[in-house]
Amino acid sequence: MEGASTAGMVQFFKAVADNPFTRRVLKGLLARCVKDGKPRLEVALELYVGVRGKACHRCRLAEKLVKPVVEAGANAFGATKEQIKERFRDPYWRRGLVNVIAGISLFGVRRPYVPGAPFQVVWNVTRVCNLKCKHCYENAGVKDRVELGTREAIKAIDTLADAGVVILAFSGGEPTLRPDITVLIKHAADRGMYVAMATNATTLSPERVKELKEAGLGFVQISLDGVNPETHDRFRGVPGSFAKAVEGIKNCVTQGIFVEVAATVTRYNLKEVPSMIEFIEKLGANWFMAYNFIPTGRGLNIVEADLTPEEREWLLKELWGRMKEGGIEVLSTAPQYARVAQQVEAEGYIIPTHFYNPKLVGDLKRLSEFIGGCGAGRFYLALEPNGDLYPCVFFPHDEKTRLGNILKDDFEKIWRESKLLWALRDKDQLKGNCGFCEFRYVCGGCRARAYGYFADPLAPDPGCIRNKDVFERLIRSLRPFSRNSTVTRFPSEAQVKLNV
Repeated sequence: MEGASTAGMVQFFKAVADNPFTRRVLKGLLARCVKDGKPRLEVALELYVGVRGKACHRCRLAEKLVKPVVEAGANAFGATKEQIKERFRDPYWRRGLVNVIAGISLFGVRRPYVPGAPFQVVWNVTRVCNLKCKHCYENAGVKDRVELGTREAIKAIDTLADAGVVILAFSGGEPTLRPDITVLIKHAADRGMYVAMATNATTLSPERVKELKEAGLGFVQISLDGVNPETHDRFRGVPGSFAKAVEGIKNCVTQGIFVEVAATVTRYNLKEVPSMIEFIEKLGANWFMAYNFIPTGRGLNIVEADLTPEEREWLLKELWGRMKEGGIEVLSTAPQYARVAQQVEAEGYIIPTHFYNPKLVGDLKRLSEFIGGCGAGRFYLALEPNGDLYPCVFFPHDEKTRLGNILKDDFEKIWRESKLLWALRDKDQLKGNCGFCEFRYVCGGCRARAYGYFADPLAPDPGCIRNKDVFERLIRSLRPFSRNSTVTRFPSEAQVKLNV
């Protein structure tokens, strides 16, 4: 959702926002209405599209300011006023637009673009889990001693909603095992956020799915790591988990919840990916997401399962080929996906991002440099069971990557001022080939992988074919690790220090 809306919104305002006067006006529109509590811009959009009839005189004035700008943007896209009104009757699009304008008013039109708040926060609400996945970034399995209670969690949700976060995704561990998860989903939905969940689906009976949907759940990401049941069960550590996951997918599809099926692609399941896409399409899923393997959490124990640059290049070309065939939407968290798409398509018309594959034709293709690339600390943040904040769920958790705590620190100040976040947002700070690659704004490499391998978030991503030499040096440095070994522990003392 965000990829498409971000592309459109940046295009709407790019021509007029890069001057101090316009940014002051935009900040005025973002002030909250005293009577309503919402940003005046959001109230103005509600008036404009006809979902509200009454408002204070300041919000009505805001509508008069917003109307010509939105209609000019619609005209630029070849859309009618009615078409644009229909789009913005969706409350999440209106919330997304407010976030985009907040980013422009605070930071200007940057390359890459930074919104006023994370579009998405992924919240690992618990470490409790009923599976034993080999690659688990969270080391899930037992309840965290300092997991936020219900009241604290509600307060955290309010903080995110007040900041303008568009999507809140509950993850874990297994989030459905948290007793108050429906309470948290309902509160997030009531506060205007789009609610998603990442789950292993083993608990998703028809009754449970209906309960979650009625609470406000709109999107599920369900893990499936092979089309062969043995592949999935071996990777997930519990026999029978494949059958339960497939049943969970079917139950969500039946209930009309948007379903994304996700696979962490490793050497264990690489060759099953094409068949997996066909399989989940038949199940009725909406999207397929190919996740990068990240050496963090229990993933440190299977680092030899990571793909070589050549294997990842083959995978991304295969994904792009499937994407072009139509049918199910095919995405990947590997930022190199956008580079591969642009190289394959001389006249490129779709720009893969982490969230969506927006169609950008003609001059709009230039927007790929604003919305593409790794979104860690730029489009999303991660929240831990104890309330600690990190740029991404895949960043190894240490004091260098910890941003603060949702209950103890100023969330909005962290987003605006964190030195780590601004380093991640500046693609010109990247080291090695990633720093001068012509695709750094649409790709830039996975920053969590860079940190996982080199303890440096700005290091080259060793998974890219353009960093093949970095990967080979990495392999030589990890002893006794080799591609043919059975080593099950990544020796942290052997992390490579790059001279770039």
